[in-house]
Amino acid sequence: MKNKISEEISEVLEVLWTLEEQGVATGKQVADGAHTEVSEELIQRLVDDGMAARESGGRIRLLDYGKKTAESIIRRHRLAERLLFDVLGMNVDEIETAACEYEHMIAEGITNSICTLLGHPRLCPHEKLIPEGDCCRQERDKVAPVVVPCDQLSVGESARVAYFSTKEHSRLLKLSSLGISPGINIRLIQKWPAYVVQCEETEIALEPDVAKNIYVRQTVDPG
Repeated sequence: MKNKISEEISEVLEVLWTLEEQGVATGKQVADGAHTEVSEELIQRLVDDGMAARESGGRIRLLDYGKKTAESIIRRHRLAERLLFDVLGMNVDEIETAACEYEHMIAEGITNSICTLLGHPRLCPHEKLIPEGDCCRQERDKVAPVVVPCDQLSVGESARVAYFSTKEHSRLLKLSSLGISPGINIRLIQKWPAYVVQCEETEIALEPDVAKNIYVRQTVDPG
């Protein structure tokens, strides 16, 4: 069994993965894109450990073991970005540093729990692909996401509000003033000509883009 890799190796693997998404990677590109010093010795460690291979023109290519390890790192990082952006409401420009810290702390089981909570998102806030995990494949084959946008509910279906994805403060205040907040149970009454949800004894009409920004945890099967 391979030993746990260092944060420096993790950083280089993450940069290599990102560069390979765009094409090919060179040692200089890795050094320029990493948040740690990338020495010749560090690159050689990747090669010696069977994670990467050197090619002509200074290019570096991930091998199967390196790809598998990098994929796990990238998955944790981009899910952390989605969590920080969607649930905690952080700005896109603020999430990168925090996500780098989170990715080293999140265990695989917690990663899958976060992914399930967020409804198995396919893209991070920067529109980059989030690698699939076992939970994503199981969801696709067996069950629906735990958390979905309100507009994906069936008419008559009840759910509990999980979080809002909108970053517009005025919209958050409006939803709150209407009584819609995380933890509140709602029921979808209609979808056309407008979305209407019941919140306690009040029926509230929602614009389509607002309904899409309300993420809910399904609690009762439709029908």
